[in-house]
Amino acid sequence: MLFIQFVILLYGGTPFTTLKSTQHIGLTQNKLTINYDPNIGQISVIRENDKRTLLTQIAQQNIRPYIHPITAPDGKGVLTQFSPGHHKHQTGLYWGLKQVNGRDYFMNWKEDYWQKVSATVVQEKGTQVKWQTVYHLLDENKQPILSETQTWSMQEQNRQYVLDMEWKGEAKKDIMIGKFYVGGLFLRMPWHEGMNGEVITAAGQRNQQAEGQRAIWADIGIQVEGRSDLAHIAIFDHPDNAVFPTPWRVDNELGIGPSRQILGDWKIDKDQMATFRYRLIVYTGELNGEALTHQWKAYICEEG
Repeated sequence: MLFIQFVILLYGGTPFTTLKSTQHIGLTQNKLTINYDPNIGQISVIRENDKRTLLTQIAQQNIRPYIHPITAPDGKGVLTQFSPGHHKHQTGLYWGLKQVNGRDYFMNWKEDYWQKVSATVVQEKGTQVKWQTVYHLLDENKQPILSETQTWSMQEQNRQYVLDMEWKGEAKKDIMIGKFYVGGLFLRMPWHEGMNGEVITAAGQRNQQAEGQRAIWADIGIQVEGRSDLAHIAIFDHPDNAVFPTPWRVDNELGIGPSRQILGDWKIDKDQMATFRYRLIVYTGELNGEALTHQWKAYICEEG
């Protein structure tokens, strides 16, 4: 707890005084529902009062699971991008590791590397909905070496999406994950040269200044098509994650993700499990770093 308090002081202090504040945190919640079509491997989260699809999870056979599209809470713009020309392997919001026993599950997202086990709706309706995907990561002989379970939940509070993700990886054999500059949870928002956009971390670092640097959260804001302001997705790290605060990958096109791999090799012994937890806040308007840190503190104090 003393370490967490130190981290809060370190990352939650003076850098935020330079950031504008227009965001307000409230308690209003919308009811959501999940529509799952197993025939096409698609899980859609729908707002009940206007029947608008807010988010789509793709969970198809032999393709790495990913979330795309995510629409802005106010309906103005799509906030994820699938397989852009500059990074064709980047598929919206997804998890992909590099150098897993020498295999690359970040660049490679199709059948030679991934095998679907299941996709399940855990909580179909309410102010919170939840779903889960289970996939095998395959070796060069198409045998499972790691079983990954992604559990996602979503709420909509005060015109913001609150999206929680837990990743569990169970080793089918001894697993070594090599040092690399990226690997793990990753977000690709739509961005191209000349587009208004910026990455800012809790430590006050911007864009390439944040590359490889540790922070309790990172926020990417982009003026996507159809907007006059920025749409944001912030990713919160969790103290239970190994190497917290985790370093961040920030690529030249503003793709971002926290990655333990940046700091060095790590392993999962056979029959053992690794767990990572993150929260994403999807919102529009101006960044309020103080408010984000307040929300991060609330997140790490939650049970379960």
